[in-house]
Amino acid sequence: MSFNETDVQSALKNLIDPNTKKDFVSGKSVKNIKISGSEVSLDILLGYPAKSVWDEIRAMVEAHLKATLPGVGKVAINVTSKVVPHAVQRGVKLVEGVKNIIAVASGKGGVGKSTTAVNLALALSRKGLKVGLLDSDIYGPSIPRMMGISGQPYSPDGKTLEPMENYGVKCMSMGFMVPDDTPMIWRGPMVMSAIEQMLRDVEWGELDIMVVDLPPGTGDAQLTMAQRVPLTGAVIVSTPQDVALSDARKGLNMFRKVDVPVLGLIENMSYFACPHCGERTEIFSHGGARREAAKLGADFLGEIPLDIEIRETSDEGRPIVVSNPDSPHSKIYGEIAEKVWEKALVILGERGRKAPRIVIQ
Repeated sequence: MSFNETDVQSALKNLIDPNTKKDFVSGKSVKNIKISGSEVSLDILLGYPAKSVWDEIRAMVEAHLKATLPGVGKVAINVTSKVVPHAVQRGVKLVEGVKNIIAVASGKGGVGKSTTAVNLALALSRKGLKVGLLDSDIYGPSIPRMMGISGQPYSPDGKTLEPMENYGVKCMSMGFMVPDDTPMIWRGPMVMSAIEQMLRDVEWGELDIMVVDLPPGTGDAQLTMAQRVPLTGAVIVSTPQDVALSDARKGLNMFRKVDVPVLGLIENMSYFACPHCGERTEIFSHGGARREAAKLGADFLGEIPLDIEIRETSDEGRPIVVSNPDSPHSKIYGEIAEKVWEKALVILGERGRKAPRIVIQ
């Protein structure tokens, strides 16, 4: 039986991408369909980092076409990924070369937000993305230590800075520019100015994604990031107990009030598994972030245990995602990274469908 390009598109309308939960046609992934006799060739262009699943996608599309189109012979499918700039808050200027910015936030300190931000950035980088990491905690910068970077950034012209780099991730932090034991005794306006300079006066180059480690709380620094930085979305980190969740709720609502999508909640220090006997202890309770996410209508991205290897590798500047990439904990960070991108894609689609609205009062 003969078939044409329309038949191929119709067949792929019934095949769902497991990562976006949309069919490949409506997701605009199907490109360059060519037919020669019984042979079919086409490109699948994914809008998310997916090198690890390219072979799976290729096999799935090929099997579907052979099963649904009688007479199909050889099928050649080229799968690639291209990350595009995402929609951001109204009136906020994009950062040149940076396609997407994700903020990692928490309502209070001590919940492992910086550790999560670092490992999330490295997990995204391992998927083939060009990644940047901005430490916007002026008073307590921790990215230099966690990323194993020392020294000061270079300025080629006295006006801009070159980012520091390790493990394939470009980084900027106030910790690169002041000694460890020097306190930053700055008021709000100076802090906000420093954050904007580290964002816009740094030669980041071409980045698919920047992860921003926010300071804890909902003060000047957080509000500056939420209102004046082109955020794709925000991720909230919390421990399971009520006192942390109460503050996480405030952080989530702050982003919602300034029209920044919340991509979901992460439960850090979710439980402790004894390395000797394997007994599990829920030191800070368990499941609180999942329940809070359901209550607030937000997505739950995953739970990360309280584990000495995560702490030690972070303190030593060898985060677990790069020092032990095959460990169960690294795989959890990888799964969370994939979910973050899946949620960002959904938000992009929703914002793209929204038409301008004029209200007369």
